[in-house]
Amino acid sequence: MPETTTTTDTINTTRPAPPLRSPFEGRAPFESRSRSGQLGVLLRAETLASVVQVSTWPAGIDALCAALQHAVAELPPRLAGQTAATQAGLLVRTGPEEFLLVCEQARDQVGAVRRHVTPDIGSVTDLSHARCRIRISGDNCLDTLAKLFAIDFRAPAFPLGQARLTGHHHVPCLLHRLDTDGFDVYVFTTYALDQLETLIDAALEFGVALL
Repeated sequence: MPETTTTTDTINTTRPAPPLRSPFEGRAPFESRSRSGQLGVLLRAETLASVVQVSTWPAGIDALCAALQHAVAELPPRLAGQTAATQAGLLVRTGPEEFLLVCEQARDQVGAVRRHVTPDIGSVTDLSHARCRIRISGDNCLDTLAKLFAIDFRAPAFPLGQARLTGHHHVPCLLHRLDTDGFDVYVFTTYALDQLETLIDAALEFGVALL
């Protein structure tokens, strides 16, 4: 039997990840004015540079908050719904044992957080590919959102700077209040285009522009 040789090709595992594809790709800017000629709602849809979810179990929340304070150089929000602007990005407490860190710059936030939040403290998950943002503003912003979200938008119940984990049509999303009439809507990438179209449809009677 002739002698055979086996060769093994070296696989390059250090290739950079391909750029994230926007679910809004192909959705051109447009405007549709109301019957009175007004534009009551302005929308902007975009992907996010970095989104990191950090979570733990109930008994581990004190250790997680201490580790997060070192990671972002700020005290983490104390209650669910509160947010903190940090040098690492916007830190949102989305639940009793869960945080979301949103960064506008493409940084290795997962690696930076994992240096402090080790596996014995909690989990650190990269959601950059899984979340998108729709920014909504304008005089009829609240009228539009009230069609979709069954929550109290009045200032005492939903103060500026806070966030609410909610949803519509059985699809969850996160609302972050930027102003009296301005919100960031964080949505799942899978449903992002449909969420945008739903907001557009809800805003048509007031006049809407997608920037």
